[in-house]
This record gives sequence, structure tokens and C-alpha cells, in this order.
Amino acid sequence: MLLNVLLGLLLCLALLFGMVCFTKLIAVKRQLQNMTEALNDIQGGNGNRKILVADNELTAELSFKMNGIVYGYEEQLSQLRAADETNRQLMTSLSHDLRTPLTTLLGYLDAIHREELMGKDRGDYLEIARRKAHDLKDYIDILFDWFKLNSSEFSLSIEPVELSELTRHILKDWVPIFEEKMLDYEIELPEKPLLANVDVDGYARIINNVVQNVINHSQATQMKMHMSQKESEIEIVIEDNGIGIDKADLQHLFERLYKCDKGRSNKGSGLGLAIVRQMVEKMNGRITVESERNKYTIFNISFSLNN
Repeated sequence: MLLNVLLGLLLCLALLFGMVCFTKLIAVKRQLQNMTEALNDIQGGNGNRKILVADNELTAELSFKMNGIVYGYEEQLSQLRAADETNRQLMTSLSHDLRTPLTTLLGYLDAIHREELMGKDRGDYLEIARRKAHDLKDYIDILFDWFKLNSSEFSLSIEPVELSELTRHILKDWVPIFEEKMLDYEIELPEKPLLANVDVDGYARIINNVVQNVINHSQATQMKMHMSQKESEIEIVIEDNGIGIDKADLQHLFERLYKCDKGRSNKGSGLGLAIVRQMVEKMNGRITVESERNKYTIFNISFSLNN
């Protein structure tokens, strides 16, 4: 009698276990079908499709990992699309910005070559051609820096550098240009050594690009630059009294190809300040800008002090 009861109990347990397994099997089959449909949808180009699953389902961990892989690939694709669009814009901008000054330069040189000009007119044309040639060189230098900075082979040689003397050496080459542009300048650099971990060429590009931005776009009559130690940082401040930058433009100022066209010069590639920000960040520094329309613009650059 007892044996019959035990056999009956075991049979009930077996049936119950079988029903549970069957239910689980049905659930897993349904989950696998959902995963297959989702993957087919993703394969068809819908990168936003996700595999929906509850935390307690058997395929939950697998589904979460697959969602993570899809999300990662979609992020990479998004970055590639953005890079492709940027390169397309860059090539369009390059084509336009190079063609115009190059056409003008050739026009002046052709006129000189045909010997249609004599005396002062010839000299004036030569001077204009010279300036156009320098503009083209500056533009090409910026493009070279941009492509170099964004290549996989780019690297910086970061080492302790005395910034006061380096900055003084960089700025002395700008003095004749300041005087030619009738730009009053005030430069204050500390006498004591201030060491920071920077790349020498990268730091020079940062200072040169910011100063070039002032000259090309600010319409300023005065520029001030001073360097000082602020606790554990070296702070470089470059200020001008020019036309300023609209608040709507400030947040985009360091974006690649962004140009502030409202009242500012159209000259430039839209890459100079983007290069500055990337260079500063690659050297673990910070750069900010503040401005008030028709009053001032202030660039503030900071690097960690090397004690």
C-alpha cells in the first residue's frame, strides 16, 4: 500500500516536473523567436531595436549582452557617420575657401605677368598677391594640423617645459604683426620659472591659433596677455577689446567648422579653435572663453603646475 502511494507521488512529481519543463521550454522557444525577430530587424538596419526580456527569464543575460553589443556597434556607426559628414563639410569648405583666394591670387599674378601694370600699381598688386599667398599658407597649415591631430599616428611629446620663456619666445614673432595691424598689446609674463607638462609644438600652436583668431576676427585695437600661477595651475589669459562674440555662438566656438558670421570676418577655416581645444585637452589642460558683445573676449587656458 505504501509502495503504491510512493509510486503515485513520484508519478505526480514527474508529471509536475514535466509540465514545468514544458512550460519553460515554451517560454524559451518564445524568447528565442523574439530574439531572432529582433536580430533580423537589426540586420535590416534598425539599430534602435532592442531585445525585450524580463530579468528573471532564462535568456535574460544573453539578451542583455546582445543588446550591449548592438548598442556599441550603433555608437561606432554614429561616430563614423558624424566623421563622414564632418569630412564632407570640410572638403566642401576646403574647395570653396581655397578656390576664392587662389583665383584672386592668380588674377593678380597674371596681370603682373602680362606687364599691364607699371610703377606703384605693379607694387600694389605684388603686395596683394603676397598677402593672398600667406593667407593660403595659413589655411593649408591649419588643415595639415587638423588632419595630423585626428590621425591614428598622432602623438605628443609631453615633457616638463618652462612656459614663461617659451611663451615669450612665441610672442616675439608676433610683435611686428601687432605693429603692422596697429594693435596695442600688453604682455605680462612672470620672471620666475613655471613648469608644466606640455608638448612644445602643441603649446605653440595653441598660443598662435588664439592670437591669430584675435587678429583675424575680433577687430580689436588692444590685446592683453598675462600668465600667472593659480594654486596648482598655470593660467594664461588672452583678452581683447574687440566686437565680442554672441552668447549663442559661445557654446559652439570650439566646434569644428563652426564660424561666427554675425559681424565677424568670414576669413578662416573654422578649424583653428577646434584644434586649440583638442591640443589643450590632449595635454590635460582646460580652455574656456567668455565674451560680451562690443566689449571684450577673454580666453582662459590652464595647465597643471609641475612641482
